Amino acid sequence: MKLMTKELEAKLPSLYANEELGNDAEALVKYFTPDADWTWYATEYNPEERTFFGLVDGFVKELGYFNLDELKTLRGPFGLPVERDLYWKPTPLKEVDPKLA
Repeated sequence: MKLMTKELEAKLPSLYANEELGNDAEALVKYFTPDADWTWYATEYNPEERTFFGLVDGFVKELGYFNLDELKTLRGPFGLPVERDLYWKPTPLKEVDPKLA
């Protein structure tokens, strides 16, 4: 499965484009480990650096940056790679995590 498509790349705003939106920014893409408890919700993307900004839900939930190349190398405890949620609908961050509201 491709983690990034040309269509997704075109839809994702550039880094810092959503700063004024804060937690109203939409998570346009969701990545997850099927065999672990990690999820990444991307709201912005820089194609040159292949870096996202969004919500990372792992050991703790926090807003931050994550890298596409690193997502491609990650494996869960059973060796499964990170996947893109093909059924994800764009959702504001404050709805993904109500604590951000």
